[in-house]
Amino acid sequence: MPVTEATHVRAWDLPTRVFHWALVLLIVDAWASFHFAEAFGDNTMKWHRYNGYTILVLIIWRLLWGFVGSSTSRWSNFVRWPWVAVGHLIDTVRGQDRRFLGHNPLGTYMVLVLLAAVGLQAILGLMTVEHNDVTWGPLYKLVAETTYKRISYFHVRLLNFLILPLVAAHVAANIFYGVVKKDPLIPAMITGRKPAGAYEDGTEAVIVARPMLRAVVCLVVATTIVFGTIAALGGKILY
Repeated sequence: MPVTEATHVRAWDLPTRVFHWALVLLIVDAWASFHFAEAFGDNTMKWHRYNGYTILVLIIWRLLWGFVGSSTSRWSNFVRWPWVAVGHLIDTVRGQDRRFLGHNPLGTYMVLVLLAAVGLQAILGLMTVEHNDVTWGPLYKLVAETTYKRISYFHVRLLNFLILPLVAAHVAANIFYGVVKKDPLIPAMITGRKPAGAYEDGTEAVIVARPMLRAVVCLVVATTIVFGTIAALGGKILY
């Protein structure tokens, strides 16, 4: 049956979907631009630094969008108490079918942990000196040598041993819901629509007026916050 207004309803606005897939690409690029920097001829890992800046801007953008975006993107509409997420996990294990238009209570905490881990990893990158001693974050002079060496250690391992496994778990969970629960989470994040039905968090997403204009304003604010903070702390952004 073709997708029509009668069979499908709005679930995600366009800015949220663009953010989601942009962050996916940037996480993959963070890994590739680090491990293959020399092969790409990028000995100073300039591309890796710019990738980190972009991730920080996107994280701040998402924080802002959680207050001014459409209904399914707002923190007040999908962040619930931890025990609600535990209850949802128990219901899932028991085979109970619970439907959510946006993030379900369990998925909410996966998203929050992933965003926090990616944001922390990018912040650590600002104070990192890489093993080649010719690549450093713009704020590395703010900490002592022993401190930035420790930060550098965790910066690399946070990506490899926490963020990438979290991404893999996130993908696996989405596939599980799609195949077993018949909840098309991945297609919905592409098309912005879900099959019409009885959802616990609403029958259809309320899309804000002029979402792209709001998104651009949030992007400008996020960019100003990130680069303004780095500059205010004496960091050199481009080198």
